[in-house]
Amino acid sequence: MVSAGICFDGKERLPFIPDKTKVNAKLYVETLLPELVQECRSVLPSRFIFQQDGAPEHMAKLAQDWIATNCSEFIGKDEWPPNSPDLNPLDYHVWGAMLECYKSFQPKPENVDEPNKVLQLIWDQLPHDSIKKAILSFLERL
Repeated sequence: MVSAGICFDGKERLPFIPDKTKVNAKLYVETLLPELVQECRSVLPSRFIFQQDGAPEHMAKLAQDWIATNCSEFIGKDEWPPNSPDLNPLDYHVWGAMLECYKSFQPKPENVDEPNKVLQLIWDQLPHDSIKKAILSFLERL
C-alpha cells in the first residue's frame, strides 16, 4: 500500500506502508499524517490547503482533530462530497497513469521488494505537467 500527495507546484515522496499492515485512524495519525503534512510544508513552505479522500481513517474524528490542530487550512470531512473520486486528481489521473507505466515496465519485478522500487521510479519520472493539467481540470469535473 502506498500514499501520495500532489499539488500544482510539486509532488511529495511516496510513503510505503509495510505489507499486511492494517491502516486505521491511530496508525494514520501517529505515522502517516505527520509525514504527509511535513512533506506538504517542504513542497509549499508558505501555505497549503490539506485535502484527503473519503477513506475511513481519513474521516475518523482522531484524524480530523489532528489535522485541525496541525494544519492552518484543510478541507474537512463535511466539506468534501462523499464518494467523489472524480474530484481527486490522484484518483482520476495519477494512479491510472502510474498503473499504465507499471503494466509496461520491463523487466517485471521478481521479488516482494521490487514493486515498491518500480513504483518509486515511475513516480519520480511522472511528468509534472500532466499532474498540473489534471489539477486544472478540477473545476470542469466539479
